[in-house]
Amino acid sequence: MISIPSLHDIDIIPIIIVSIKLVTKMNNTKKAVTMIDVAKDAGVGTMTVSRALREPSKVSPETRQAVMASVMKLGYVIDATAAALSSKRTRIVGAVVSTLDQSIFAETIRGLTNGLQASGQQLLVATTDYDKDKESELISAMIGRKPEAIVLTSSEHSESTISQIKAANILTIETWEIPREPICAAVGFSNREAGQSITKHLLEAGRKKIAFLGIDRDGDSRGRLRYQGYCDVIENKHQNLSELQSPNIGYLGPDYGASGLSMILKRWPNVDAIVCASDAIAFGVYCEANRKGIQVPTDLAITGFGDFDYARDSGVGLTTVRINGEKIGQITSELISESNNGVDISGRVVDLGFEVVRRLTS
Repeated sequence: MISIPSLHDIDIIPIIIVSIKLVTKMNNTKKAVTMIDVAKDAGVGTMTVSRALREPSKVSPETRQAVMASVMKLGYVIDATAAALSSKRTRIVGAVVSTLDQSIFAETIRGLTNGLQASGQQLLVATTDYDKDKESELISAMIGRKPEAIVLTSSEHSESTISQIKAANILTIETWEIPREPICAAVGFSNREAGQSITKHLLEAGRKKIAFLGIDRDGDSRGRLRYQGYCDVIENKHQNLSELQSPNIGYLGPDYGASGLSMILKRWPNVDAIVCASDAIAFGVYCEANRKGIQVPTDLAITGFGDFDYARDSGVGLTTVRINGEKIGQITSELISESNNGVDISGRVVDLGFEVVRRLTS
């Protein structure tokens, strides 16, 4: 199997993605603009203004447009603290993601943000860099903000994280995996089955010596599950698994793929296919193969995972596993909305599946 070192430490920068970004303006008397001022300007009642800003789905598009025009004209900003006290709702959803280095997680955040905007909710985002202890610390900080839900991009957590969530009794949705026993609900797909499917594709294409180049980090359960899927297929075919000690080069991007290919060739020179745990790694393998004069896919087949933009548009034509990251965020926001409306979603698991996309590298 492959032993991969942990990523270098990256500072966690929590950010707030909000549905309305405005600058407060003061009128000529230096008095702050109020909701009453917005209501008068828009020709509606204050309750309508409140609904348009906090629950836009409950007003007509025309009414919301009129209210927002007055908001922009007057420079009105919602007093979030006062709103939370009066409604006993913070309208905050916390998302703790493994990383934002990979565009596919950003797609999930976009889908989640767009869905939450329809109900006037805000998204607080933080990254863990695949560190379970950091996840626990961030969960603690988020619980202090009284979020209405927490979204996680991992299905393996420390005991501290689980106990904090259960004690706070906060709706929690795990994404990007289908856990056997979700904390509350889950939206994603089986990483293990994805690893199996991409490996089977290579076997069906006639490949005999298939290596795996990926991730073996404590905090990356998804990478380990993809590797397990690869092992399931290879062991079933009674083939020997490649054992490789990966160089410690930090960020698992194209450079890692290039170095990984060199290591594989030294230990297993007759390898004819490599399953990569991400498109970034696969892209590095492809570039290094070209530098070494290795013909892809004639001499070496390469597959990735994620279907990033450059897998489709770089001219490489990378065979990969496609995941609809934005749909994961969208469905997650719908579950949060259902819960807010009194629907019990405990135990709900939504499997969105995946697709093996066959292109030029296999």
